[in-house]
Amino acid sequence: MTAIPKIVAINGSERDGNTAYVLRYAAKIAEARGVEFDTVDLRAIRMGPCGPCGDCNRRTVPCVVDDDVPAVVERMAAADGVIYATPVHGFAAGALMQTFIERSGVGYLRFTRPLTNKVGGVIVLARRYSASVAYQQLTANLLLNRMILAGSGFPAEVHALHVGEAADDEEGLINVRRMVDRMIDMIEVLREYRALGGRAELLAPRERNERLGLPVENFADEAVGHALG
Repeated sequence: MTAIPKIVAINGSERDGNTAYVLRYAAKIAEARGVEFDTVDLRAIRMGPCGPCGDCNRRTVPCVVDDDVPAVVERMAAADGVIYATPVHGFAAGALMQTFIERSGVGYLRFTRPLTNKVGGVIVLARRYSASVAYQQLTANLLLNRMILAGSGFPAEVHALHVGEAADDEEGLINVRRMVDRMIDMIEVLREYRALGGRAELLAPRERNERLGLPVENFADEAVGHALG
């Protein structure tokens, strides 16, 4: 962790539109409370899709695809909190966010769960439908990575269609503010506890890789066999 509390936000939008606007709004809230807010725009990094190798379930070392995903994972691991922010496309999280959670999760995060005990949050932008679908998907991903979610009331879902309309969803922005404030409250509690107790790690994660002991290697072998057959 850094000396100053830090939140890293992953922007899964392909454009500088409503999702970026809401993250700038969230950044102002965080910075007013002395928290650094680092936004990663997935559209601006080198990120390829999962490749045809098909050996993810058997790998014991990180992904070999050469792009910027591991650097983003490092930024997340060094932070106190992580926010996933995505627009709804095709009734679910946008393609960039989907690619990122696949590449970062299977390629890097699953080995040691470096986001364990980070404070997590989710922001979803939608015109009208399926905001809750994307919200639940990303929330499940935060929990998979053993992050801590601080309840803040209604989900941070902002409704907008054209660029700039996010500013008109007053209730949605209030929910974003509540979420960011609650995340910072929890970050402060965890930092204070670490300082008082002298413990760098809280809520021990037990096993680091929950896949260990599962017959995934056999499944992978069968899948390769079927593909070759």
